Amino acid sequence: MKIVTQVKLMPDAAQASALERTLGTVNDAANWVSEVAFEHGVPREYELRNHTYAELKARGLGAQAAQHVIKKVRDSYTTLKANIRAGNLGKDGSKRRRKAESKPITFRPEAAQPYDDRCLSWQYDQRTVSIWTVDGRVKNIRFVCSADALTMLQAHRQGESDLIERDGVFYLVATCDVPEAEQYEPDGFIGVDLGIENIATTSSGYLAAGRRLNRYRKRQLALRAKLQKKHTNSAKRRLKARARKEARHVANQNHIISKTIVTEAERTGRGLSLEELKGIRNRVRLRKPQRVALHSWAFAQLGDFIVYKAKRAGVPLVFVDPAYTSQTCAECGHVDKRNRVAQELFICRGCGVVAHADRNASHNIATRGGSVWNAGRESRVPATP
Repeated sequence: MKIVTQVKLMPDAAQASALERTLGTVNDAANWVSEVAFEHGVPREYELRNHTYAELKARGLGAQAAQHVIKKVRDSYTTLKANIRAGNLGKDGSKRRRKAESKPITFRPEAAQPYDDRCLSWQYDQRTVSIWTVDGRVKNIRFVCSADALTMLQAHRQGESDLIERDGVFYLVATCDVPEAEQYEPDGFIGVDLGIENIATTSSGYLAAGRRLNRYRKRQLALRAKLQKKHTNSAKRRLKARARKEARHVANQNHIISKTIVTEAERTGRGLSLEELKGIRNRVRLRKPQRVALHSWAFAQLGDFIVYKAKRAGVPLVFVDPAYTSQTCAECGHVDKRNRVAQELFICRGCGVVAHADRNASHNIATRGGSVWNAGRESRVPATP
């Protein structure tokens, strides 16, 4: 299981200058490689290397840095192609898709640059790194991180690390390969119903209300609208800072919610059953005032957090079809659109049971999770002699 760990670099003035020039140089080179790739119809990495490697070396890049620049460009086009294939840039002929396909991919001067162990080494005891730059090898760059992050790096760091710059501060984002815990046999499943009014509702009784987060998002939306009217460089900087601040706030909330859910499942020896919500934004049709809430709903991030925390804890996890979970009675199984009386109220037309709508849906998801788990298990019936 891949987990990324971020550390903050604390370079002196000379080291910071070297790092800044390095990122600017490699990203300028990446923009040139991108233009070459676009002109040649985005060839395979080996062919692209034949077109660009000699020039990159002439620009002062080391062998490994040149290879990483070429690979970074080729990977960016692979990602673009995947987004187009998945429909994330709109339908064929849409303005957004035409814009993405009509010009080469560009890289910001502070965009991430990958490093491998040949051009980056870690000294964990001294909490320093040695890194390749355009000015040569720069040693003894201090870094700071939490004790847990340092332990993670020492035990599980593998592969590449990315050097990035944000607001004049440099970070290294390292990849850690953490072994997954062995799954236990679950004693039932906890259903998790994801939503906007209630971020997560579980069949075990936990409810993460979205009232505070939704109020926070509305306030940020109003502040963004004010700043967007300014059209000044200062307003643009503030907009970027606010966007990052909002993303950090939402991610922190999702971490708290996901940890609570996984801990409960681990403590009780049960598994987790989640809804498969992929593509929901394309399927759902809403009025214009509701679209902001739908498209700012970070259900995918919350789901990813639950998945990786469950894997680390050895908690069994399954995904189920969410169809009709909000219209089905968890007591008698009666399905009727009119059962969902209001956003939070469920009254069954069959048996008359009254329940919290999201809680009822979470019980249906838990039941489906048990069925999916049992269907996927190997038969333990003895073979007929």
